[in-house]
Amino acid sequence: MAGLNKVILIGHIGKDPETYIFENGNKKISFSLATTESYRDKDKNEWIEQTEWHNIAGYRYLAEKNFAKGDLVYVEGKIKTRKYTDKDQNERYITEIIADKINILARRNAEGSSYSNTSQPAASRPAQQNPQPEQPDVQEAGAPDDDLPF
Repeated sequence: MAGLNKVILIGHIGKDPETYIFENGNKKISFSLATTESYRDKDKNEWIEQTEWHNIAGYRYLAEKNFAKGDLVYVEGKIKTRKYTDKDQNERYITEIIADKINILARRNAEGSSYSNTSQPAASRPAQQNPQPEQPDVQEAGAPDDDLPF
């Protein structure tokens, strides 16, 4: 059986992304992403937040998008660990998310305190003419099953 390496994250960009251009012209963007989970501590009766930091790397067209510190983003990709040698000749390992998709969900405003949604509000969307009634996805109870192959 084949394995599955799939990561989906929603979080805030921790610092302005860095862009690299390789000798062959390919581009890479990298940034840290914070994901925060909350839970209630039963003993202290207070909410506790835990933040995880993830290293994100995106290549080609993803490196051309305009991301900024504080943006709320959706990241989809795979996890990968690689080995490199630092300037002191020490072997180091880094685990990062190689992004296939990065979507901006909300941008941090210039004041840095509030967010603006990047999707179009429902009121400004064009109205659908003659909407069709929604069809059920499943067969209604009591319908004949004569055409089933088993």
